Amino acid sequence: MAQRVVRVAANGTGEFTKVQDAIDSVPLGNRVRTVILLSAGVYREPVYIPKTKNFITFRGLHPETTIISWDNTATRINHHQSSRLIGTGTFGCGTTIVEGEDFIAENVTFENSAPQGSGQAVAIRVTADRCAFYNCRFLGWQDTLYLHYGKQYLRDCYIEGSVDFIFGNSTALLEHCHIHCKAPGFITAHSRKTAQEGTGYVFLRCVITGSGGTGYSYLGRPWGPYARVVFAYTWIDACVKPQGWHNWDKAENERTACFYEYRCFGPGCGVSNRVMWCRELLDEEAEQFLSHSFVDPSPERSWLLQRLAIKIPASA
Repeated sequence: MAQRVVRVAANGTGEFTKVQDAIDSVPLGNRVRTVILLSAGVYREPVYIPKTKNFITFRGLHPETTIISWDNTATRINHHQSSRLIGTGTFGCGTTIVEGEDFIAENVTFENSAPQGSGQAVAIRVTADRCAFYNCRFLGWQDTLYLHYGKQYLRDCYIEGSVDFIFGNSTALLEHCHIHCKAPGFITAHSRKTAQEGTGYVFLRCVITGSGGTGYSYLGRPWGPYARVVFAYTWIDACVKPQGWHNWDKAENERTACFYEYRCFGPGCGVSNRVMWCRELLDEEAEQFLSHSFVDPSPERSWLLQRLAIKIPASA
């Protein structure tokens, strides 16, 4: 597969010193995988990947040393793009905004550095199909990871936050990921609006931890009435409340929200204590959620396998 490779280094040893400059160099309507190698450093800038620039890969060497950070919030946005393009409020405040399809990130941290209590402060918004993240970190407090639209796959990633810190209406599979609750709140806020939508979040073989204490976080609440979230084979810390799930103070959501668990374990597990309107899946019901086909249902044209096969040179 043809590739174009460019290097970003804050110290001037690459073709670019800013991530956005490297993105801007990608041709409009791009059809060639463009690998942007990120040298170690903290890139303090908002980053925007437009719909006209697909097939972009960010690659760092280690997520702990390759960080894209900014501090926008829903009520205070400082960005090089206009609000007409990126949006306003929560939608427009992401440190990184991905709208170009077939995006990949490896070994990169996406951070919103706004302090606790700043309200909605998104680290990354993904409004694009066929996106994958490997060994990445997503840091923030409220609304950290906005999986807004499309299909995404996340593997070996670390996601932290407090309130609704994984949210949106995409179809996402998170496999072998570490979910960390920094303060009381809600891990997920999925926004499926009708039973006909195939969207949802699946957490497969993940780990949920907390910053100390017991029973202060919920697994999720329904941003949309038909929200769908599955935790399967996941270790759940005691930070999760015994009730597990919240109805967002709307009793009618209890009739429509699809909140499921399957063979989870750990001190925060225990379906017998859960709210009556969540369910432990049967084996035959769980099968559809336990493989890559949840986000990649066409094996003959598998975008996920194509992404895994891409050979990318190491970053300096």
